Amino acid sequence: MKLTELTAISPVDGRYFSKAASLSTYFSEFALMRYRVWVEAEYFIALSTQELPGLPALDPGESAFLRALYLGFSDQDALRIKEIERTTNHDVKAVEYFIKEKLAGSSVESALEYIHFGLTSQDVNNTAIPLSLKHFHEEVFVPLWQKLIDVLRDAATEWKDVSLLARTHGQPASPTKLGKEMMVFAERLEKQLQMLDQVPFACKFGGATGNFNAHHVAFPHIDWVQFSNTFTAELGLSRSQHTTQIEHYDMLAAYFDGVKRLNNIVLDLDRDMWTYISMEYFKQKTKAGEVGSSAMPHKVNPIDFENSEGNIGIANALLEHLASKLPVSRLQRDLTDSTVLRNIGVPLAHTLIAIESTLKGWGKLLLNARRIEDDLLQNWAVVAEAIQTILRREGYPKPYEKLKELTRGTEITENSIKQFIESLEVSENVKNELRSITPLTYTGVF
Repeated sequence: MKLTELTAISPVDGRYFSKAASLSTYFSEFALMRYRVWVEAEYFIALSTQELPGLPALDPGESAFLRALYLGFSDQDALRIKEIERTTNHDVKAVEYFIKEKLAGSSVESALEYIHFGLTSQDVNNTAIPLSLKHFHEEVFVPLWQKLIDVLRDAATEWKDVSLLARTHGQPASPTKLGKEMMVFAERLEKQLQMLDQVPFACKFGGATGNFNAHHVAFPHIDWVQFSNTFTAELGLSRSQHTTQIEHYDMLAAYFDGVKRLNNIVLDLDRDMWTYISMEYFKQKTKAGEVGSSAMPHKVNPIDFENSEGNIGIANALLEHLASKLPVSRLQRDLTDSTVLRNIGVPLAHTLIAIESTLKGWGKLLLNARRIEDDLLQNWAVVAEAIQTILRREGYPKPYEKLKELTRGTEITENSIKQFIESLEVSENVKNELRSITPLTYTGVF
């Protein structure tokens, strides 16, 4: 059976591929090959600055030729690497041979053995993968999170004057503003995104077991630690100074934990918006031809927020595994990280699908201000806090207890609150102050 969007096992590569297609640039097999070529080419260029025997400094044209190997990396190039791999049975060695093929007949042909010089496979992989993640983070991930934050901030501005009945423990509580509730989520996302930006994209670059053994034995006069620190920094990465054969992945785990926290905030938002829709605080725009329910034609289901919630569940389960598994390896290395690393794109894809679904659901919302106001005006008991607080200020005896007696177990209406106020032995000024308090106005500041 031919692989298509209809036959793909994973919905990321099938039903949802159009939403996740941008990740192919960073996390596909093609992308991994390209980033491996990127690391190998830049390493060769960096080595040429060290005045090594047989490897003079490259001129600008030669450097450009090498960089074209990854800047212009094509489907044909990827297929050639796979063809070589069928012989080598080693994916990184296949990349090395591919580059040597490309450089054959060039002005640097005599220096081909400096391709992959002194390296082990994980020097390439553990540099290529964080480099691809860094580019994804900067070019796709952060802009999408910022888009959601901007939507929430715009909603906070639009709804800043919309009074809303708060609910704590599911029960009516002191009123708030709908705009402020949106700012809660915007601020949470902003703070967590700032924290995620602080996690360095760490790489391992130090030879077979992290000690530059081969580098040092061949050229002991070169400070390989400094060389590698400079080389990886120029790629925009932070080299881990002490490693085994592989990167210890602690920073990668921190990154995945950070993404999981961001996802949990969106999950919280999805559930709140779902609940508001169920309470008819929002209606949803309809689209001609769409069906809400196969059996009940009147329904317009909040499917986008539900879709987001489901995708976040899958993403966070995988992110949890990545964060807990990757930092653990037997002695100087085992191979358990290899397969796991190939799945980095999967939870990030589900995360992108989730955010896009939340944004899609947001675009369908229609504020039902009348329903929100009616709910407030049916819950006059929420102003009891305001009344007893002012009475406390005035030194009135046992105000909390009096309001508790009034409000518990009985229906509280505007009229019963007014009657209570009139019964109080306080000045007319205080009574006027109390009379001005309504569920619509008792919303505090933010």
